[in-house]
Amino acid sequence: MIRKPIVSGQFYEASFKGLEEQIKQCFFHEQGPGDLPVKKRVKNILGIISPHAGYTFSGAGAAWGFKEIAESKFADVYIMLGLSHSGFRSCISLQDWETPFGLVKVDTSFGERLVRNSRLKEEEFAHAHEHSIEVQLPFLQFVNKDYLEKLRILPIIVSPDLKYQEIAEGLKKTIDEMKKSICIITSSDFTHYGVNYGYLPFTDNMKENMYKLDKDAIGYIKKMDAFHFLEFTERTGATICGKYPIAVMLELCKLLNVKNVKLLHYYTSGDIINDYSSAVGYASIVFE
Repeated sequence: MIRKPIVSGQFYEASFKGLEEQIKQCFFHEQGPGDLPVKKRVKNILGIISPHAGYTFSGAGAAWGFKEIAESKFADVYIMLGLSHSGFRSCISLQDWETPFGLVKVDTSFGERLVRNSRLKEEEFAHAHEHSIEVQLPFLQFVNKDYLEKLRILPIIVSPDLKYQEIAEGLKKTIDEMKKSICIITSSDFTHYGVNYGYLPFTDNMKENMYKLDKDAIGYIKKMDAFHFLEFTERTGATICGKYPIAVMLELCKLLNVKNVKLLHYYTSGDIINDYSSAVGYASIVFE
């Protein structure tokens, strides 16, 4: 079985040529990095946090992180940490995934080993209608055009049913045993503000307050402090949808001795349409 795309033609263009042009425009967007990735792959990164809204809104933000991936050494496995907007439990997918750019193969041996090393189970139904991982894949294919035959992923939904420390430890054990180079792509938008999202902690200076709220959250991410990052979201009610995948990444970064976390770019959907009454924050963050 193949996991078919569910948001092509909605979150991103459905045709090969249309999608390719759309992604190129994301790199040159005023909120984007300003140019396409260079060919030299000399950087070493552990991974990125990348937004997952429609490309019209968050694509420029995603381009920042995927430029880093494109200019870094090609990984044996790209571990995709997403969430379930529908409330499914933590689980992995062992199916290959399809996008308008073609098929993306899953590293089944890595996934099966992770199942043995953790309480994560394969559950394809949970992944079938979840977009948080899907929207990352066309970017991943675009920046790895020369490596598509070798490209391997492992999609993981992270939910609060399992402790973030437990998932991180299972991943660390699997990485050590499989001896494969990895890159982690963690999918998350940041604060969702407005009546539509049921979150109105302030009613004036909306742009400034959104920026400050997400800046404070990102401060904990830069410190790789998963505990206080989650505590901050509980205390403030900050509607960061991928907070649990982020927590797993932060814990795993500590286990893998990551030294540097850098915010590449931040903006909100309000900056795109000049309306902050209902807006979502987008951050692109790299772990080196």
